Amino acid sequence: MDRLAPVFMKFPKIISAFAVGVLLAGAAFAAGVPPAPILPKEFGGWQLSGAAHTSQDPTVADSVNAALLKEYGFTDFASATYTRDDGRKLTLKAARFTDASGAYGAFTYYKMPQMLTEKIGDGAASLNERVLFYRGDVLVDAVFARLNAMSAAELRELAGVLPLPSDSAQKLPGLPTYLPRESYVKNSTKYVVGPVALEKVSAPLPASLVDFNAGAEVVLGNYQSSGGEATLMLISYPTPQIAAEHLRRIEAAAHAPSTPQPAGSPAFGDVGPIFDKRTGPIVVVAAGPLSQSEAQSLLAAVNYDADVTWNQNTYATKKDNLANLLVNVIVLCAIILGFMLVAGLAFGGFRIAIKRLLPERVFDRPGEMEFISLHLSEGPPEPDVSPVSSSIKAVYGRKNGH
Repeated sequence: MDRLAPVFMKFPKIISAFAVGVLLAGAAFAAGVPPAPILPKEFGGWQLSGAAHTSQDPTVADSVNAALLKEYGFTDFASATYTRDDGRKLTLKAARFTDASGAYGAFTYYKMPQMLTEKIGDGAASLNERVLFYRGDVLVDAVFARLNAMSAAELRELAGVLPLPSDSAQKLPGLPTYLPRESYVKNSTKYVVGPVALEKVSAPLPASLVDFNAGAEVVLGNYQSSGGEATLMLISYPTPQIAAEHLRRIEAAAHAPSTPQPAGSPAFGDVGPIFDKRTGPIVVVAAGPLSQSEAQSLLAAVNYDADVTWNQNTYATKKDNLANLLVNVIVLCAIILGFMLVAGLAFGGFRIAIKRLLPERVFDRPGEMEFISLHLSEGPPEPDVSPVSSSIKAVYGRKNGH
């Protein structure tokens, strides 16, 4: 045992080293596995012409908006040309992001107001021969040389074969759902996750006041008002406390128009009066040619709806329902009775079959059938009716030696 003690003392270290080695090997294997190709070789009758061009450089996808794509979580890019037997031609450009929110944000940036809404993938818009849509974490820009009645259906088939991310990466942001629908200007929604996109969409607030380092995300929409188009800006923060602090900063800056702003950012005087409020972790800002009543009506249309998880027992489940308990008791009794009936029939049938196949060998053997009987059903013995008296009997018995 003394010789084995050092070995046992080193055993936890050996296990730890083995676990670390397994983790490192798994990480190296995962890093070495290339991502799935974005674009397929064929879909809906379209055949890939040549090889697809791929790159992980956002400047290849869009040299002007490379920083914006990187801000949305750009990972890789693919472009390809497809042809059909009838001679038609289709050019596809696809950008993949780290999650679906990045693809959605890029889609809102590239979508133009004059585009028509289409039902392709998770969201789509079209203008003449160009169709822009996103599916999961992939944004696709399709340009047809010639459209026909089946072009939208062909792109739906393409959306169905695009690689999808994990379940956690497929979740779309919920902030755009808080934009009011009344007086909304079509295709004006912009989803922003960083200062580059915020500057490009001409937001009423600069990035310094939004503070993306605090975990903010922004959605903007344009609305018709009596004086023209106004902008509604929703800024979501991780907690209501952080939102309240940033609202105080915004209001302080609004009352100090002389505060210097970063180059290229709009000053408060350039966007008109600012109206704001907070609802939960969301700061709502309305700016533009709005009257007091229009601004208040627009702000009042945004109300945070918290997702509440109720974990207290309400005693309304099947387990706690009395009627369900009675039904289960009846079912259990029926099962037990059925089991007893089957068991009784099986035992009785087995006994009858053995008695017929092996009569008086297993059951009802003669040796086992004999037993001592007390005859309890019989009456007491009959009394002696001899005419000789008892004294004479006694004398007679002594004479005979009894």
